[in-house]
Amino acid sequence: MKTAVISGGAGGLGQALSRALQVRGWRVVLLDLDVSGLVSGPTQLPIACDLTDPEQLASATQKAVRSSDSIDLVIYNAGVTQIRGFDQSDAASHRMVFDINYFAAVEMARALLQPVRASKGIHLAISSVAGFAPLYHRTAYAASKHALEGFFKSLRSEEAPHGVQVQIAAPSFVATNPGNAQEQADGTARPGSAKDGLDEMSPDAAAETILRGLDKSQPMIPVGRVARISWWLNRLSPRLYQRMMERNMRGSDK
Repeated sequence: MKTAVISGGAGGLGQALSRALQVRGWRVVLLDLDVSGLVSGPTQLPIACDLTDPEQLASATQKAVRSSDSIDLVIYNAGVTQIRGFDQSDAASHRMVFDINYFAAVEMARALLQPVRASKGIHLAISSVAGFAPLYHRTAYAASKHALEGFFKSLRSEEAPHGVQVQIAAPSFVATNPGNAQEQADGTARPGSAKDGLDEMSPDAAAETILRGLDKSQPMIPVGRVARISWWLNRLSPRLYQRMMERNMRGSDK
């Protein structure tokens, strides 16, 4: 039985990916801060872990490896958003967004690099439209997702000789926490809870799109109508994309 390790495994998209993979006959290891609502079983192993804590991350990844015949897929799904203008943000929150969205994924990849090479498996980074294009009131978030994409696109070239694939999925707005923003004083919030989301899709629909892209070995998987339009429009005319994005996102503030 193949095994997938999913960070942010207790969240909406993480759970949707977990369900879809288990239906396909996979076993999943789910890493998250709070896994109290998840049940252990033959095809599911929840592990509580603060991904930004090196000791906890090392312990969790070692447990995942020890408990599995192989690590065939790693999904870097954990993340946090920050919704506010740069003039209202501070350095501490900016670094915190990077710690969760970027550095935690990098160190998780480092910890699981050899097991994935051994299985000739797949690294799948969950990015965002903000990973390849600008997004209003998301400077820290967009910067962290741009960094995430740069890292995994570069890792792709290094891992290809080992028979390892590196893929990136870029959802637009996935309603993983609708009406449950729990926004902090610094503007950080759970992903999928934004009030200014456009054409939101369900976590299950997003998961199916991601796994179809995985099956086709797509290097980049735009997830959702907004993501697909944004991907092509930003490539064809970055200036036009920015104008349209600003018009739509600023309009949603009203």
